[in-house]
Amino acid sequence: MTEATVQRLFDMSGRTALVTGATGYLGGALARALAEAGATVVAASRELSRAEDVAKSLPGDQTHFGVEINQLDEASITNGFAAAVDAAGCVDVMVNNGQQGHAMDLTDVTAEAFSEDLQNATGYFLLARHLRDHVVSRGVPGCVIMIGSMYGVVGSYPDAYENICTASPVQYHTLKGGIIHMTRHLAVYWAKDNVRVNCLSPGPFPSAAAPAEMVERLKRKSPVSRMGIPEELKGPLLLLASDAGSYITGQNLLVDGGWTAW
Repeated sequence: MTEATVQRLFDMSGRTALVTGATGYLGGALARALAEAGATVVAASRELSRAEDVAKSLPGDQTHFGVEINQLDEASITNGFAAAVDAAGCVDVMVNNGQQGHAMDLTDVTAEAFSEDLQNATGYFLLARHLRDHVVSRGVPGCVIMIGSMYGVVGSYPDAYENICTASPVQYHTLKGGIIHMTRHLAVYWAKDNVRVNCLSPGPFPSAAAPAEMVERLKRKSPVSRMGIPEELKGPLLLLASDAGSYITGQNLLVDGGWTAW
């Protein structure tokens, strides 16, 4: 048997990836990575116009598409996934990146806000199941990538946020920890269906909107003494999405500058 080259293993040509939260700071980089590797990308957002704008901006000769998905609403999830299939013809890779949350910490988060934030996990599962059912019906392999967080593995440092901004929300930690374990559970059940399920967990990747003093404090907590930049998620994402990761399932890949190695 001829050994596959690295170029072929990472080539996403002929595949379609649905990326939720594609209009966001990290979601945009994830969508661009897949497009740059040759995939057709369906960008999803709560606002259709924003999703379509992202789709138009993506590189490559292939046509990209935008769909509306509110992942806290089951009907929107069902309709949005169907719209992605209708637009692109199929979906092979599901990247669960979108997230809606409340900037409330353990001192003031309400029961309603806590429960609503955990609905993101429900949305991730429903979209993953749509992907699994879709690829099984076509008799082809599938791939689900959950976007977790280092905060699904470790707690945050209180002094990184003290007197600057809201502490890292307890419901966010709960959500991301649950997503990581859901990844393992789905992976073992869907392996027989030739569907791989993995989680990509970024470390500190603050946007320009983050308080500068908080960022400086976070840098002091990191072994590499700096924050991540979105393009540093491109390679890890492609490893999990492409044939280069064909023997990887049920894993949580941390891209955190060594944060969780302390």
